[in-house]
Amino acid sequence: MFDCGGFMVPIFYSELSKETLVKLIVQRKLMQISKAMQKKRQFLMDLLIEDDRKHGYKTIVEANQNFEFTPDTFSKKPRKKELAAQQVMSEEAVANLQVKEQAKNEKKVTKLSKENDLESPQAPSTENSVETAKTELKDEPASTTLSDDKTDSRPVTKSKSANRQKKIFSKQRLSVKLHKPKQAEVETEDKKIPAEDKVNTQAETAESNTAEAVELEQENEKELEKRELVGGILNITPDGYGFLRTENYNLSANDYFVSPQLIRRFNLREGDEVHGFLRKKRGDERFQAINFIKDVNGFAPEKLFKRPQFARLVPIYTQERYTLETTSTELSTRIIDLVCPIGKGQRGMIVSPPKAGKTILLQKIADAISRNNPEAHLIVLLIDERPEEVTDMQRRIRGEVVYSTFDQTAENHVRITELVLERAKRLVELGEDVVILLDSITRLARAYNLTINPTGRTLSGGLDPGSLHGPKRFFGAARKIENGGSLTIVATALVETGSRMDEVIFEEFKGTGNMEVYLDRKLSEKRIFPAIDINRSGTRREELLLNERELDAVWSIRKAMGRLDTASVTELIINFMQKTKNNAHFVECISMSLNDKDVIDSLIKKNANNKANNYQN
Repeated sequence: MFDCGGFMVPIFYSELSKETLVKLIVQRKLMQISKAMQKKRQFLMDLLIEDDRKHGYKTIVEANQNFEFTPDTFSKKPRKKELAAQQVMSEEAVANLQVKEQAKNEKKVTKLSKENDLESPQAPSTENSVETAKTELKDEPASTTLSDDKTDSRPVTKSKSANRQKKIFSKQRLSVKLHKPKQAEVETEDKKIPAEDKVNTQAETAESNTAEAVELEQENEKELEKRELVGGILNITPDGYGFLRTENYNLSANDYFVSPQLIRRFNLREGDEVHGFLRKKRGDERFQAINFIKDVNGFAPEKLFKRPQFARLVPIYTQERYTLETTSTELSTRIIDLVCPIGKGQRGMIVSPPKAGKTILLQKIADAISRNNPEAHLIVLLIDERPEEVTDMQRRIRGEVVYSTFDQTAENHVRITELVLERAKRLVELGEDVVILLDSITRLARAYNLTINPTGRTLSGGLDPGSLHGPKRFFGAARKIENGGSLTIVATALVETGSRMDEVIFEEFKGTGNMEVYLDRKLSEKRIFPAIDINRSGTRREELLLNERELDAVWSIRKAMGRLDTASVTELIINFMQKTKNNAHFVECISMSLNDKDVIDSLIKKNANNKANNYQN
């Protein structure tokens, strides 16, 4: 149905012009329209009967184009002009029409006879039927004669003889087809294809489709190669879109925009390392955008849809340690390896006063981990540090150095710290071992104290209790995952700075770690390095990390040296280690010497004399 001046008219009337339809609707002659359409259909059916089937569609189209409708065509009474033309028509024109029809019928008969001759020899002869059809066509008069009494405006139609003749020809074709050998055939638009050839054509089409798909993939790859491939660490904003941070996890003009649609489609998370192809800038866009992602954390994007979430992983006690012993002369890492070992998933603190060597100790730990455990992903995070220390750290270690120096804002300290933590979580979710060395957690807590919304409560030193939540979340993320990776965090804490806030921060984190290394200022003033207080330093559940011989040697040292002061114990251990090649040799020597009571008594006497001399001075 379609709308014609407010009236809903059937769709087959759409062939008429709109003006004609409006006139007919106003005159209430829709019934006449339907009769006229029936006349047109009858005319087209007669054309189909008259012509061969192969040319039927072409004839319908031509007839449809040549047949014109006018409002006078639909009227019951013929027009005056037509009546005059019919009266003028002479008998000669009628005779000519009859002759033309007879010639057409004879051509059809001869054509059908030729087709029957070309068919199989087993087919029955149809000569008699053809001859009878010819005689019938000659005897019967043409159907186009016009009567004097009645006149009609519809097209000339065929007589019954033509229909009878068509039935005879169809019977002949059926008889020929019945005697042909049967073969499975598949009809197409123009010809018939055997079923055997159909399988071949399907295989060819499948091959062509695969070839086209391969060509399309190659074209896409060539187009992507022309575009620029970039990468960075994904930082997602609260509004849902993200940026790939390319320079030190920090904001820069070279960052790349990632749309929320890509983030949702590929299930991207903050801290993912994403590589993708850029598209051209549109208008006044500030950042270039990525519209195709190649890989995420070194994997195809579809392979990371089912990766676990860090919060749902099961933490356990660490049972595998990082070996920090490198050379015989590197005493600091050898002492830590025995006295307070660092395991995978450890949560450790280096408690140090100013100028006690905490930064140098952190560098040596980082160097030992990168040498002995190259499979671990090492990140050194420097917060509120001096720029020259950043450069020195970058040149000394083989790892990733992320920094936010003291000349930057507290908001930048917090943003970089949280992004580094999310980056480490994404790696742990993939089963990797990650080590973060933070310097320092005290300055990080100060930055959070300046950025959070005040809670209305204040601890001693002006510390807001809410400011400790961020550093605790960072420090508490360290853990060993059951049947998975690990996240190890070793952070430095400042003491004896003269600030009450630093003391409160240290006290809050004092019981949260499971490994602690204490540095002594007196040892550093005496130029005894490493200035490690062996009596106070240690690791919880160290029996899970040390073997039996090492554990017995450490326990015997602690028992024997308990009555000595810090300087004497450290000097004794350093002297023993300088005489041994490695820690295994040191364990054998120290166990033999500690079993000798004379050696212990001499050490106690020497320690007492030193104390007396210091008191007199």
